[in-house]
Amino acid sequence: MTIGFRVLPRSRKVGAEVVRQFRELPVANVSDVMSRITAAGPRLRPLHAEGILAGPALTVRTRPGDNLMVHKALQIAEPGDVIVVDAGGDLTNAIIGELMLAHAEKIGLSGIVINGAVRDYGAIRIGKFPVFAAGVTHRGPYKDGPGEINVPIAIDGMVVEPGDLILGDDDGLLCVPFDDTTKVYRDACAKQDAEAKIMAATQEGRVSKPWVDETLKRLGCEGV
Repeated sequence: MTIGFRVLPRSRKVGAEVVRQFRELPVANVSDVMSRITAAGPRLRPLHAEGILAGPALTVRTRPGDNLMVHKALQIAEPGDVIVVDAGGDLTNAIIGELMLAHAEKIGLSGIVINGAVRDYGAIRIGKFPVFAAGVTHRGPYKDGPGEINVPIAIDGMVVEPGDLILGDDDGLLCVPFDDTTKVYRDACAKQDAEAKIMAATQEGRVSKPWVDETLKRLGCEGV
């Protein structure tokens, strides 16, 4: 099998119930309980009008400006999947546009992530089908390969393996590793509950933050 030009099977992926549970949690809270160290970089932004991105990853690695393997991914993707494409972050040529996105939505995908550029932004920005990308260009793609499907990829240091959980909202994109979803969900729920209590106290005017002065004193700040 040729490294760099191959289609591999996906051996596991997060289930529908896991996806449903995480859809109720802000990406920022999930990020917090993952030590705030995992992120796909600030360039990957939601381009669609509204809507949460959540689903198992079907990964694609392709050379910049070429979408041959993305077309193949659309042929083998299952309903609920999120196709995550590492195109090197290059913005010279669009990897996907309105026609391919309409196909993705029609077959029931949960969204598309492109570490690269898209086109037909006018159609994307008024739609609710989740699309995250690094930029926009009118220049179309090539279809020559090479590329790989269902291999580990990395986007600005965030490793995505096939079947991992992909989450995205207005704050950005996050990958939760397949083996860590149970613990991360439990911790994120606790974080959500704690923030709800802080918000209630804020609305009632009961917020107290003694830790601020305690921290400043510990760090040797003058005048505290």
